[in-house]
Amino acid sequence: MRLSKQIKPISYLKANAAAVLHDLAAGAEPLVITQNGEARAVIQDIAAFERTQETLALLKLLALGAQDIDAGRTEPAREVAARIKAKFAARA
Repeated sequence: MRLSKQIKPISYLKANAAAVLHDLAAGAEPLVITQNGEARAVIQDIAAFERTQETLALLKLLALGAQDIDAGRTEPAREVAARIKAKFAARA
């Protein structure tokens, strides 16, 4: 993704808001909005935003898992599975 081609001043957004939203919904790349020559915001389609948030959540889970591994907070899968089976067998 090359945001350098998707940079527009805030005046462009004000004058073309409907077209910008249409383009974003059609799959356009996120749009960087500038104010006084400086990047101030990024606008993207809601579906793309949700995908980004889901990706970040998965990456956070992976990072937490890596931290657990590094800290030695792990157990063999067979032991965990046996413990779960025993717990459910006791309920039956």
